[in-house]
Amino acid sequence: MNKNCLLKSRRCIALLLILNSTPFVVAADAGAAKPIIDPLKLNVNTLRFLEENKQRQIEAATTWKAFHDFQFTDRYEESGIRFENHVVDDAGKNYKAVHYDHGNGMAVADVDGDGLLDIYFVNQVRGNQLWRNLGRGRFENITAAAGVGLEDRICVTASFADVDNDGWPDLFVSTVRMGNVLFKNLGNGKFKDITQEAGVGYVGHSSGAVFFDFNNDGLLDLFVCNVGVYTSNKKGRGGFYVSYADAFSGWQKPERSEQSILYQNLGGGKFKDVSKETGLQHRGWSGDATFCDLNQDGFPDLYVLSMSGDDKYYENDHGQRFVEKTATYFPRTPWGAMGVKFFDYNLDGLMDLFVTDMHSDMTDAQSKVGKRDYSQRFAKQKSEQWCSIEWSADALRSASNSIFGNAFYQNQGNGKFVEVSDRIGAETYWPWGITVADLNADGYEDVFVTAGMGYPFRYANNSVLLNEYGQRFMDSEFVLGVEPPKDNRIEKEYFTLDCDGEDKDNPLSRHKKGIVGIIGSTSSRSSVAFDLDDDGDLDLVTNDFNDHPRVLISNLSEKKQVHFLKIKLVGTASNRDGLGATVKVHSGSKTCTRYCDGKSGYLSQSSMPLYFGLGDATKVDSIEVLWPSGKKQILTEGTPTNTLLIVTENR
Repeated sequence: MNKNCLLKSRRCIALLLILNSTPFVVAADAGAAKPIIDPLKLNVNTLRFLEENKQRQIEAATTWKAFHDFQFTDRYEESGIRFENHVVDDAGKNYKAVHYDHGNGMAVADVDGDGLLDIYFVNQVRGNQLWRNLGRGRFENITAAAGVGLEDRICVTASFADVDNDGWPDLFVSTVRMGNVLFKNLGNGKFKDITQEAGVGYVGHSSGAVFFDFNNDGLLDLFVCNVGVYTSNKKGRGGFYVSYADAFSGWQKPERSEQSILYQNLGGGKFKDVSKETGLQHRGWSGDATFCDLNQDGFPDLYVLSMSGDDKYYENDHGQRFVEKTATYFPRTPWGAMGVKFFDYNLDGLMDLFVTDMHSDMTDAQSKVGKRDYSQRFAKQKSEQWCSIEWSADALRSASNSIFGNAFYQNQGNGKFVEVSDRIGAETYWPWGITVADLNADGYEDVFVTAGMGYPFRYANNSVLLNEYGQRFMDSEFVLGVEPPKDNRIEKEYFTLDCDGEDKDNPLSRHKKGIVGIIGSTSSRSSVAFDLDDDGDLDLVTNDFNDHPRVLISNLSEKKQVHFLKIKLVGTASNRDGLGATVKVHSGSKTCTRYCDGKSGYLSQSSMPLYFGLGDATKVDSIEVLWPSGKKQILTEGTPTNTLLIVTENR
């Protein structure tokens, strides 16, 4: 291994927050029917750290140029949403270092055609749920009527896309060894399982799913990320497959490799596995992927993450085959990538790339157990000493080609990228997913990064990276009210143990009687951003791990006059969703470019309007749409603002 390799390893405060190397245990009286919650706050040091960070951010914000005088408020109770994420025992009472702890995704689409965006939450156990938007921030559960609960499967993620171009968003759900599922949207919030006839019911360790039209025939194809074999054939409570004790190191065992799948949409609701014939036989313990036309030849290319090793970038050769060209564009990639998004952060018209790296934060943890240094310097600290990691050189194999930390690739044009995460402030703690959205409606897209681990670790805060006019990102989660959570709720009862019954042999039951409650930290995994209450600004909803969601409502529209435009694409020659289209909105001296990839967050894809904040501009000069079909469409007359604009591809 090259010892001079670039290593960006966060001083892992999030993983270093193990309390005395043991899980949080709450005492219970012998024979008690319910656990007695110990009033002692086990996260007291973390709360102190959060308050210190809040004060630092408030002080720093006095120098910020980007508008930040607005806040988010958690309206979970008011929303009516009562979804609860529940995890398998291997992510809870039998905690193991296994990929179950990566949590679940969520997806958003107008499933019933009423003009309001609905939310589909994915769960590991007890079923997924579809919540219909009633307007004004209220939702109702329509899961049973829609028929999309999948209560008998261990699910991972979901993606909405119109696979048959009938105007209704269809739904794909991935699972762990229980068969992936494709639902056809019948309209009016009703779905039908068409998996068998579609041919997409692969049974394995699936994760993220990406719809894109790789051959530009007007039909959305499907790429399914498969992680690798991390479970045995033994089943646990609730029917989940029990993980291997060495699941996390499974990437080092070739026999546990699992190939991801590219399905070509043949039309008529049928798909075909074309991985081999297109040369896209990807293996790499991959949880998620995304696409973008980097070489601007009109065909979408594919970027696939790896949780343990190098990411891969596949260039699309005119819809015929994919050629691996990672080194050409991205000579070094994160070693333990989780979230990914292409977007134009500096409004130069070029797509940049942000990749979050969570697994590198799993390094050097034990030596930091019990440390009480919660200062902000740890949050952004990097190291150039590869040997500071506890993993061996053999385990890291190709670390000379890796970045240990988040990566932000600034597009220089002509196929050249420069990694600038340190310079622009894009490093975060223990990150999972990325949701990119213009939260202050100034035209520059910001980033919400979910974070944390839950049981048996302490709390780690989510991050909001506010984009200061394409120059840098400011940590603003405390200034904007996203952190700390409502009522400082950073821990909850994770599970209970019957110390006199089925759990008497659990190590946590030692010296205890009756029902014992085990406390774990709250944490987020995936998120989406959309105008939930239709007031012109963007709100955030999370899918938290083993917990209920956060419904973070923005008051930006109450703080200032918001100028915006929402654009919904309707393809004719291109796919109906317009996935793969590039949209430019010209307003005054500013041009905002969005690539329509449907990427709404970690493990999630959605059919949603593109959102353009216009800053202080009150009108739009022109709109350009470059469709996947190759058609270019320009709108110049009478373009409205502060509304939803439907742009239909010229026939």
